Amino acid sequence: MAARQLLPLRRCWAAAAGRWRRGYSSAGAAEFLHRSVVPTMHYQKSLPRLPVPKLEDTIRRYLNAQKPLLNDDQFRKTEELALQFEKGVGRELHEQLVAQDNQNKHTSYITGPWFDMYLKSREPVVLNFNAFMSFNPDPKSEYNDQLIRATNMTVSAIRFMKTFRAGYLEPEVFHLNPEKSDTQIFKNIIRFVPSSVSWFGAYMVNAYPLDMSQYFRLFNSTRLPKPDKDELYTDEKAKHLLVLRNGNFYVFDVIDRDGSMLKPSEIQAHLKYILSDNSPAPAFPLGYLTSENRDTWALLRKNLLDNGNEEALKKVDSALFCLSLDDFPVKDFVHLSHTMLHGDGANRWYDKSFNLVITKDGTAGVNFEHSWGDGVAVLRFQNEVFKDSTKAPAIGPQSQPASVDSSRAVQKLDFKLNDALKTGITKAKQKFDATVEALSLNLIQFHEGGKDLLKQKKISPDAVAQLAFQMAFLRQYNQTVATYESCSTAAFKHGRTETIRPASVHTKKCSEAFVREPSKHSTEELQKLIVECSKYHGRLTKEAAMGQGFDRHLFGLRCLASSRGTALPDFYQDPAYARLNHNIISTSTLVSPAVQLGGFGPVVSDGFGVGYQVHDDWIGCNVSSYPTRNGKEFLQCVHKSLEDIFNVLKGKKISS
Repeated sequence: MAARQLLPLRRCWAAAAGRWRRGYSSAGAAEFLHRSVVPTMHYQKSLPRLPVPKLEDTIRRYLNAQKPLLNDDQFRKTEELALQFEKGVGRELHEQLVAQDNQNKHTSYITGPWFDMYLKSREPVVLNFNAFMSFNPDPKSEYNDQLIRATNMTVSAIRFMKTFRAGYLEPEVFHLNPEKSDTQIFKNIIRFVPSSVSWFGAYMVNAYPLDMSQYFRLFNSTRLPKPDKDELYTDEKAKHLLVLRNGNFYVFDVIDRDGSMLKPSEIQAHLKYILSDNSPAPAFPLGYLTSENRDTWALLRKNLLDNGNEEALKKVDSALFCLSLDDFPVKDFVHLSHTMLHGDGANRWYDKSFNLVITKDGTAGVNFEHSWGDGVAVLRFQNEVFKDSTKAPAIGPQSQPASVDSSRAVQKLDFKLNDALKTGITKAKQKFDATVEALSLNLIQFHEGGKDLLKQKKISPDAVAQLAFQMAFLRQYNQTVATYESCSTAAFKHGRTETIRPASVHTKKCSEAFVREPSKHSTEELQKLIVECSKYHGRLTKEAAMGQGFDRHLFGLRCLASSRGTALPDFYQDPAYARLNHNIISTSTLVSPAVQLGGFGPVVSDGFGVGYQVHDDWIGCNVSSYPTRNGKEFLQCVHKSLEDIFNVLKGKKISS
């Protein structure tokens, strides 16, 4: 399913980067990251609602996306079915969707169907839904010690949580004109504007507040396996942290009775105690169960509860978050990606809203469950935690752990396992190991150009990366296939994501010229083709960010059609519709000062999962694949494509 994406952050990392550059006051530094003048949720009430696109626009956009994937006969058939749908049953469904949307003005039309899509899926969350982002190392190398970094990041994460819950976290805003809107004067004025109209005040100065309704699920939250449809569970009263090490589970309180954070030196002492524990790894590590098929896991969880593990499981489910401490250093970027995307299965609880993973050498990353929210909230969390833990670390190399009795404060969780549970864990481990064994991860860094050069040439950096993927696939497999790029719709109340469809008639024409017949085209002609691709991609991106894509609209209509209990309309039974939604190239991008790299699994067994970053003077790409596809060769083709595109833009001839 197209939803399994890393970071849909087309518009949102710009907001994050802007916030990165400005300083915060250190008021209440021990407990809070900062105290925003404007309350965190000040804009939430007045956010605009996600529009339901016009049906005729959706059908037109859908057919544009189908065109490069079909031959003339196939396209004629698909066009006929689409136009019949638009005039007939599609019109009925659309009117029903609009009426339903008008009755639910507190949310968006996609919220219910999107939660259902995630929570009803029975596939394992690991590799299918969970994504990862790894942190950059601390610039001060001595702070990358595992205990120091784990303590500092845990303290910063708790500060983030407390800042958010107190309403002190600065609202997430995308500033188009920061000189006007990202100022103390503007903040002092806007805070007095009532919440019911505050969005309009920001809009007047070209600032776009973003939806923050997902943020509360970052903490004390987990996805609970249930038959047919999972549930999201949050318990904000819980005060403890869950720590996994060597497959063993530990909990200790990090918030006291008054709601104050434990002293960093005490957190350090408890983590040191856990890192010094010589307990062997459990023979049947419970973590593997969270990597199972959801119905299988739901039955095993019921068995766990019936077998006297209710209290221990509640500790796991309600913990602030899961801190996973791995007992090995990271060898290279590929090893880093494997560690953060899936790890060994025993030392993760994939159902938690996120696992903060820290390895022996202090390499850190976040593996996050995707149903509760999208990358906007996770990236904001990572940016703030990285900034706070590196700029204002709670402890340093000279800090001594507090003299406290950690053996009393830290509770090691024991689980009572019967034979059925032991068998279930063994089977889960076998399946997990086999899946991970089949997964390949490959990376490249292209150092011959980046954002700076492309902006000089007035070419969209994102369009170039996407064009390179199209060229690469054509070079490798001689085909143009369904491609997905994630785009945030957080500019709207309860917006989630929309799809950008990067494979177009423009990218197909350009790719064929570069790959099949470069000698037949002059450099100027090839440059013009790139410009056309860039313009069209820019338009698609803008439409998607404004809620004017077609994928979510058609998905909402399909959900309504399914709820009728009758056969799906012919439009949805068209093989071309199924092919378009079988996303062989699934892509997602981000650039942040906090993040080193990110990635996710392929969304289909014969696909590529492509996480990429376009930096000022280089481009990075992290690709996942299963044995039916060759990820290493694909990246060689991506490198060649980028080389050709940059050479053409520099006015050079390309070699075939």
